Amino acid sequence: MSSTGPMTPAAAAKAAEAAASLPAPASSPSPSPSRSTLFQGGLRAFLMADVDPELSTIPLAAYCFMTGWIDAVSFSAIFVWCAFQTGNSVQLALALARLFQGSPGHRDTSFHLADQQALTSVLTFIFGAFLGRIGDRIGAKTRAWLFLGTFIQALFTMAAAIALWKSGQGSVASSRDVPAWSSASTFACLGLISASMGLQGIMGKRVNTQFTTTIVLTTVWCELMADPKLFVMHRVKTRDHKVIAIVALFVGGFCSRAILQSIGSPAALGIGTGLRTAIALSWFFVPGKKAPGGGGARKN
Repeated sequence: MSSTGPMTPAAAAKAAEAAASLPAPASSPSPSPSRSTLFQGGLRAFLMADVDPELSTIPLAAYCFMTGWIDAVSFSAIFVWCAFQTGNSVQLALALARLFQGSPGHRDTSFHLADQQALTSVLTFIFGAFLGRIGDRIGAKTRAWLFLGTFIQALFTMAAAIALWKSGQGSVASSRDVPAWSSASTFACLGLISASMGLQGIMGKRVNTQFTTTIVLTTVWCELMADPKLFVMHRVKTRDHKVIAIVALFVGGFCSRAILQSIGSPAALGIGTGLRTAIALSWFFVPGKKAPGGGGARKN
C-alpha cells in the first residue's frame, strides 16, 4: 500500500478554493433577499406601471369636475376662464386691434385690467402645460407621474387659496367693469390656478381617452353630436364617457359657485386642494394596463 505524504500549504490552499467553488447541496437553503429589498422592488414596479386608460374613468371624471370648480372661481371674480384659453386668446387679439382704432393721437393705448388678467391666464396656463412634459420622461401613464402631477395641481391650488386669502379682496364681481380682483396677490392666484389647469389638461390628453383634455368641452360636444351611436339604448363607451365629462364639469361649476358665494373663494380653493389631493391618491387604485396577450384585448 502506498501512502500519501502531508499536503503542502500551496496544495491545501488550492483544495480550499476548489471546495468553496462547489455548488451548495440541493437540500441546503439558499439565501433569500431581505423583505425591504422585495418591497422596494415591488413598489417601484407598481409606481412605474402604466394605468389602464379604459379603467381610469373615475379620476378623469374628477378632473372634469375640478375644471368646473376652478373655472367658477375665476369667472365669478373677473370673468376670465382660467382653463378655457380660446376666449382669452381672442380677447388679447381684440386688445391689440384696439391700438389702431381711431385717429392718431386719439387711440386707446392703455393696457386694460381685463386684458392684463387674460394675458396672465394664458401665459401661466402655457407654463403649466409645459410642466406636463415632465411626464414624458417619467411615463405619461405611470402611476408615479399621475400621482405626482395631480399633487402638483393640488399644491398650485393651495398656494392660490393662500394668495387670494392674503389679498383680502372679494369673490364675486358686481359687473364686468368692476372686477373683484385687482391686486398683485390676486394676479398670483389667477396665475397659479391657470397653471394647474394647464398641467391637468396635458395630463388628461396623455392618458388618451374619450375625456380628451378634461378641460375643453367644445370638442367633446362636437364629437358627442357626431357619434353614430348617440341614440343607441345600450351602453356605448364613446358616447357615455363624453356625457360623464360634460355632466361632471357642470356639477363642479355649480358646487363651486354655491360654496364660494357662501364662504368665499379662498375657502372654495381650499376645498379644491383637498379634492385634488384625493384625486392624486385615487390613481393608486386604478388597475394597471394588461400586457398584450396577457388576458385578451378588452372589447369596446
